[in-house]
Amino acid sequence: MTDHIRIEQSDRLITVTFNRPDKRNAITQDMYQAMADAVNAYAADDKSRALMITADGAGDGAYFTAGNDLQDFAMGPRGENNPPVIQFLHAIKDCPKPLIAAVNGPAIGVGLTLTLHCDLVYAAQSATFSAPFVKLGLVPEAASSMLLPEAIGMAAAMDVFMTGRTLTSEEALSMGLVSRVFDDGEFHSQARELAHVVANAAPNAMRHAKALVRDRNAQITDRMAAESVHFANQLQSPEFGESVAAMMAKRPAVYP
Repeated sequence: MTDHIRIEQSDRLITVTFNRPDKRNAITQDMYQAMADAVNAYAADDKSRALMITADGAGDGAYFTAGNDLQDFAMGPRGENNPPVIQFLHAIKDCPKPLIAAVNGPAIGVGLTLTLHCDLVYAAQSATFSAPFVKLGLVPEAASSMLLPEAIGMAAAMDVFMTGRTLTSEEALSMGLVSRVFDDGEFHSQARELAHVVANAAPNAMRHAKALVRDRNAQITDRMAAESVHFANQLQSPEFGESVAAMMAKRPAVYP
């Protein structure tokens, strides 16, 4: 377990909180492992009825997550055949019970794509959403190449992927990417109140409703596998190396 993920239970609601504010909640492999374990434990626990992923604060520079910690991932994968990030993505994909994302600030990369596997997405007014994979010389992941176009339309999704466009919370709401937007000052209390409503609803009806709406698990699994191949290849590519070098040097990337 890592201190950078905080897990709390209140009645039937489990809250998983990013707790690495000094690094804008960038996600390490240890954090992925902790989240995968939490989601899998929740899925197997009949007494827990809803799980919410969030981070502290709203506004004033608070982040949901800046995405993957590239320095941590540069050290190589842990669990060669089943790395923590894959465990987490499959855990949220396969979870039969309600998952809620309470996005309190910028959600970058996997911060956006994990929300596509959540059943409800609440956003603070100051929240933003971006998926700058191509800008980093990478490709979309977490089946987002399929799920984001379905959520917001092909043209809007390609705009997000190809230009690295950042969506405001209101844009995300109008596109159907989020369920509701709340003022920063009331965000956590409003999100928690609604999460408890979900946690106290009829559990079997919730499971069946989710299964009916999300009845494409095999397709999503296949897309994740295809993305993983391209993602791994791009991680070893000169394009990714140049993208990271340019970002660190605060200069435009130059691709031959």
